Amino acid sequence: MVAHPALGEVGAHPGGLLRPGHPHRPRTSRRHRACAATGSRNSPVRCASQRHSVGRGRTVRQSRAAGPVRVEDVGVADLRESVADALGAFDRRPVDRPELKVAAVAITLVTTGTDDADLADGLAFLLTRRATTLRKHAGQWALPGGRLDPGETAAQAARRELAEELGLELGADAVLGLLDDYPTRSGYVITPVVLWAGPVGELAPNPDEVGEVYRIPLRQIDVEPRFLTIPESDAPVIQVPLFDRFVHAPTGAVLYQFREVVVQGRPTRVAHLEQPVFAWR
Repeated sequence: MVAHPALGEVGAHPGGLLRPGHPHRPRTSRRHRACAATGSRNSPVRCASQRHSVGRGRTVRQSRAAGPVRVEDVGVADLRESVADALGAFDRRPVDRPELKVAAVAITLVTTGTDDADLADGLAFLLTRRATTLRKHAGQWALPGGRLDPGETAAQAARRELAEELGLELGADAVLGLLDDYPTRSGYVITPVVLWAGPVGELAPNPDEVGEVYRIPLRQIDVEPRFLTIPESDAPVIQVPLFDRFVHAPTGAVLYQFREVVVQGRPTRVAHLEQPVFAWR
């Protein structure tokens, strides 16, 4: 693989959640993996240096914040409304590919305070590593999600999968909006659904599906992605830096569009971005 030419500069945008005057300093070294949420010693939110067993040797880890999003003079309700407004103003593009299976993933937003009155150090989302025992895509970064059941909407499927994978049940009012559909090389059309969970306590990951779960501050994905060229495709492969590694499409593409639309206020498209060859199966 070789680096793909840069696809544009990244910076704060007045329409996004990161406002001018609050520069981010993304860090990727291992020693900077701090708590994704701040709380008391007895809070269910703990630091990444401690692993939390979820059964069968798997763990839950908390991400270390690179410098969490701070929205001055804005409460949790206003922040939720801002995210919903950004998604409502976005001209979402569905994908009409009847030959592909339909699926949904959940971008689940959690506040890092211990209650709704405390925004604390910002907003985070839930990201998992798939169990290593799974037949497909084992050990890969993933958002909670899966195929739609007959008669389900994408929003309903995302909420159901979130409950099944992480034990987090949310009502229909938690749905803030949808991003563009993303067609995968493995035969799916994925609809990303943005959910608002607010403050959450201890999660209960399903060990058959989830190896690890992280709470990732939004600032950690507000970084310049890397684009690569591969001989197997004319489209650029996207890599989103995280934890000294990279998150690839489809998850990387979904997170990149979320960052562009919600954090930066830009209507960036991602359906053309390629997956690495190992994810084509």
